[in-house]
Amino acid sequence: MPVLVVGSIALDHIKTPTAEHRQLLGGSASYASVAASFFGPVQLVGVVGEDFPPQHRQLYLDRKIDLAGLEVAPGKTFCWSGEYELNMNNRRTLSVELNVFEKFDPKLPESYRETPYVLLGNIAPSLQRSVRRQSLKPKFVVADTMDLWIEIARPDLLELLKEVDMLILNDSEARMLTEEDNVIRAGKKIAAMGPRYVAVKKGEHGCLLFGRDGEFFSTGAFPLEKIHDPTGAGDCFAGGFIGHLARTDDVSFPNLKEAVIQGTLVASFCCEEFSLRRLEKLHADEILARRKAFGTYIA
Repeated sequence: MPVLVVGSIALDHIKTPTAEHRQLLGGSASYASVAASFFGPVQLVGVVGEDFPPQHRQLYLDRKIDLAGLEVAPGKTFCWSGEYELNMNNRRTLSVELNVFEKFDPKLPESYRETPYVLLGNIAPSLQRSVRRQSLKPKFVVADTMDLWIEIARPDLLELLKEVDMLILNDSEARMLTEEDNVIRAGKKIAAMGPRYVAVKKGEHGCLLFGRDGEFFSTGAFPLEKIHDPTGAGDCFAGGFIGHLARTDDVSFPNLKEAVIQGTLVASFCCEEFSLRRLEKLHADEILARRKAFGTYIA
């Protein structure tokens, strides 16, 4: 089954304690679509400027990502600049230039409207809801969000929760959305707001999966000795998650647990190099080998 991915496409400038790189391919849609492409066909919806480097477009094509939904608008591509601290968990945004992304109004090509698996990447909830309304027969819709939208677009986000099957967010965002200090209570509370499932990411500590009917699953992250760039790991998790669901065409809770693990593994590869450079070289058999090494038991 194909996956529809809608989100931001960016040129990132990233600085870590050991290196600095500019004009890297970034954005939620980039990471999520490439991650999902290891599991099956992907349709990408996003916007770039006239300055978008041809080698970045070629990466999409090399991963056989359908670009009928990629808009090229007059102007410059969305640009984000950030710096990570020594522990690689904390980062600060140095600059944001929205450019053509400021007026992004996603429109689904007719060939995308009946795609059964939909990932609404981390963009404004109003845009996510617009895409959801254009999607005619989705089998499973996942939405990602962040603290910014919780702060400035809460009403739209709360309405979105009633229109999707699953929400993905991190533990601090879950606490922020629910005003709960305990992440378990927060996850359960979000599931009661509308989505059937909630995935709460905990960075190097893994992920929690909650179901509206009381289902629960917890898994750790894959241990890495060296982390070069964690940018986009959460988006890779989302892409790997929905990619697995589409490949298996199974949205039962046991299979959602496996999807959490598959997303976790793809995200671990993302952290091993800057931008999508590790995923450019990644092979499906490497994911399989890491899955065997991970060894999490699923009942």
